[in-house]
Amino acid sequence: MYAVVVTGGRQYRVAQGETLRVEKLVADVGAEVKLDQVLLVGNGEGVTVGAPLVAGASVTAKVKAHGRADKIRIVKFRRRKHHRKEMGHRQHYTEIEIVGITGAGK
Repeated sequence: MYAVVVTGGRQYRVAQGETLRVEKLVADVGAEVKLDQVLLVGNGEGVTVGAPLVAGASVTAKVKAHGRADKIRIVKFRRRKHHRKEMGHRQHYTEIEIVGITGAGK
């Protein structure tokens, strides 16, 4: 069984037992979070597509850790103008493990 969920402005295809990194969630390590925005639920050959969300479907996940991703470099450069600006960014993330998928499509 799998599902497509929306969290942090991005869509993820998840299945039970998977671990993934999403935008930072406000939850303690070890706590369970419920992802309600489910766009699609699939079970073998049966697929339930929401319009836009699947009614009554949810995904339960356990928070494993919080952290910050690797630094990315942002460079703005204008040739022949003696202009160069360099910045860095480290995005916060939450690592979650999918515990269960409930709802339509079972």
